[in-house]
Amino acid sequence: MHFTFKYAPLALALLFPVGVPSALADDKAAAAAVTSEDGKYFDAEGSPTFKIAEDGTVDWYTYSGYRRFNSECFVCHGADGAGSSFAPVLADSLKVLTYGEFLQIVAEGRKNLAAGKESVMPSFGDNKNVYCYLDDIYIYLRARAVGDLPRGRPAKKEEKPQAAKDHETSCMGG
Repeated sequence: MHFTFKYAPLALALLFPVGVPSALADDKAAAAAVTSEDGKYFDAEGSPTFKIAEDGTVDWYTYSGYRRFNSECFVCHGADGAGSSFAPVLADSLKVLTYGEFLQIVAEGRKNLAAGKESVMPSFGDNKNVYCYLDDIYIYLRARAVGDLPRGRPAKKEEKPQAAKDHETSCMGG
């Protein structure tokens, strides 16, 4: 199942149930890239994933996800998804969230009440700087979650594929 965000992810998010626990935790084997399409990699289930070369070069989408995450999401979730006093460590959350659950939570938001403490993830379904790059952010956090990508800006990256340029132009309305 390959998703490209030609439409607002809010509509896509409705296809995926939230609150249903993932059957398996994500790990290096599950996250392994088995196919690629236009510079984007996918795992055996068809979910977007990362590709890191032996020399540390990351695929474009992992690099873009790093940039987008650290410009939009780090305020609450800490640099590199390391968490904060009021938002979870996303590098841990992605070990148990499916791709669909991730899309739905980011697009629609979520409210949790645990141990008398309320936490709220606001909806980003109308923020183009987030929803146009949801796959990128997911891919980056997935690489962090399974331990294949250290903290900090990736030193080397693949060139931006034409498909990423086309998607960005289409999604951002350019």
